[in-house]
Amino acid sequence: MIHLTDAAAGYLLELLEEKDFSPAEKGLRLFVERGGCAGLSYAMKIDSPEPGDAICERGGARVFVDAESLKYLDGCRLDYVDALNDAGFKIENPNAARSCGCGTSFEPTETGAAPAYDPATMDGEVCGGKD
Repeated sequence: MIHLTDAAAGYLLELLEEKDFSPAEKGLRLFVERGGCAGLSYAMKIDSPEPGDAICERGGARVFVDAESLKYLDGCRLDYVDALNDAGFKIENPNAARSCGCGTSFEPTETGAAPAYDPATMDGEVCGGKD
């Protein structure tokens, strides 16, 4: 399941209110799609729940994850950060062998397999390898 922080839940409720959506009808859809510099990318959109979705709720805010994406997202932590140089939802994913420096792309772990990269040179790089 997904762990939704208080900050993420609070921001999601503000976002829904700003867009005049009811939290009873809409929430944040978190999903994974092919692409990005590490193989898979996180994606999000305001959406309604679909049959078969895993639904995570905190303080009235809901996050929906389809079964296919849940394989890559199970156990992750969704937070909201508002810092001087960056603001937005942040995902901490224990299923990622490595993540792109921008935080939007990751390589999934494979049970029993060593990552196909050198963590000393790959983790934390800027997406695409450019500053």
